[in-house]
Amino acid sequence: MAMPITLHRHLTDQQKLHPAASGQFSSLLWEFVLAVKMIAREVRRAGLIDILGAAGTENVHGEKVQKLDAYAQDRLEVGMARTGLLCCMGSEERPEIIPIPREFARGKYIFLFDPLDGSSNIDVNISIGTIFSIHRRITPGDEGRLEDCLQPGTQQIAAGYVLYGSSVMLVYTTGKGVHGFTLDPTVGEFLLSHPDIRIPSHGKTYSINEGNSAAWDEGTEKYVAYLKQKDAVTRRPYSMRYVGTLVADFHRTLINGGIFMYPASPKPKLRLLYEASPLAMVAEQAGGKAISGRDRILDIVPTELHQKVPLVVGSPEDVDTYQDFFLGGEGPSKKKGST
Repeated sequence: MAMPITLHRHLTDQQKLHPAASGQFSSLLWEFVLAVKMIAREVRRAGLIDILGAAGTENVHGEKVQKLDAYAQDRLEVGMARTGLLCCMGSEERPEIIPIPREFARGKYIFLFDPLDGSSNIDVNISIGTIFSIHRRITPGDEGRLEDCLQPGTQQIAAGYVLYGSSVMLVYTTGKGVHGFTLDPTVGEFLLSHPDIRIPSHGKTYSINEGNSAAWDEGTEKYVAYLKQKDAVTRRPYSMRYVGTLVADFHRTLINGGIFMYPASPKPKLRLLYEASPLAMVAEQAGGKAISGRDRILDIVPTELHQKVPLVVGSPEDVDTYQDFFLGGEGPSKKKGST
C-alpha cells in the first residue's frame, strides 16, 4: 500500500520543481493550514460550546457577524501577520486594508481572504468554508498599500479554499494545476486525496438562487429555462442544486461539473477580491471558465476593496452556453435544430 502524501511533502516536492523558489510560499501556506485546523476544530464543536449565533456586530456590508466569523477572522489575521512574509492583508470582514503590526517583520506578499463563507448556514449545520488568494506587492517600500490589493485576478500567484463539510478539504492552485487535500483527524494531517483536479467539460446540474428569478436578466432567464427542457442531444434537463454556501456550491461544480450562477440582477453580491477572483483562478486551472456574464473574471481590474461582481463559473461548455444566452444568442439547441 502506497504511503499517503501529506501537504507538507507535496509542497516540498513542488518547491523542488522551481529551483529559484525561496520556500516563502510554503511557509505562508503552512501558517494558513494551522489557522484552518483551529477553525475546523471550532466548527466541529460549534453545537457544544458557546460559538453559535450572532456576535452582536455588523461587518462592512451590513451583515450580522456570527461568532464563528469573528473567530475565523481573528485566527487568520493574527496567524498570517506573524509569518513576516506579508506587507498587508485584506478581508471581507474589514472595511480597510489590514496593516501588519509593527512587532512583526514585513514581506512582499498580500493575503486576501473571506474568513468564513456561508455564515448564514452556520447555525443549521450546513457546510461553510474559507477562501483565500495571494498577490505580490507592486508598490515600493515594505508597507502594503491599497493598490497592492487592487490587482486583477491574473496577477494572483496562488488561490484556493477550505470546505468544512462532512470532511475538511483544502483545495489550492499556484498556477500549475489544482490539488485537493483532505484532513485526516486521526493524525492531524492534510493528505492528498484529489491530485490534479479537472472539471468535466459539461455537467448535469446547475446552481442558482431561483428565489431571485423574477429579477433575472433576460439571458439568465432563458438559459435556466433551456436547462429545464428535455433534449437527449444536449444532455438535458439539468438538475438544480443550491446550498447557499459559495464554497460548497463551487466545490460540487468543480468535482462533478455543471455551472454555478450569481448573475448581475437583482444585484451583484459576491466580492471580486475575496470570492470571485480566487475561485475563478481555481476553476481555470482545473480547465473550467469563470465570467461575469460578458467578461472573464480574472481580467477585471478592481476599483475598490469590496467591489461586488456577478459570477458564472463551471464547466467550459456550460459557461459558454450561458454566455451565448447572456449576449442575446439562442443557444445550441436552436443551432442544432433541437426542441
